Amino acid sequence: MLQTILLVIHVLVAISLITLVLVQHGKGADIGATFGSGASNTMFGSQGSGSFLFKVTGVLAAIFFITSLALGYYASHAYKTRTHMAAQITKQINNTAAPVTGTKKV
Repeated sequence: MLQTILLVIHVLVAISLITLVLVQHGKGADIGATFGSGASNTMFGSQGSGSFLFKVTGVLAAIFFITSLALGYYASHAYKTRTHMAAQITKQINNTAAPVTGTKKV
């Protein structure tokens, strides 16, 4: 249950990160703003949206990193549990199997 919630959060953060990176403009666009392309009329003021989007991207990247580590831990733990359970089942089957006696090939 927790692994499913983490996976959903992980996918949503990944989609958000992709969107934010595509929305941000490159450093070459700042040169155009210097020569009067109307950057002072932006929604975030004359400074632009760079610092705000940069901070949001950093936070989302940190969340993505944490969810990646958590999902890796849960996947590893689940693998160890399955391997341990399979070993226990095999051990029980070997212990309960009746030995075959009295059959001798000539």
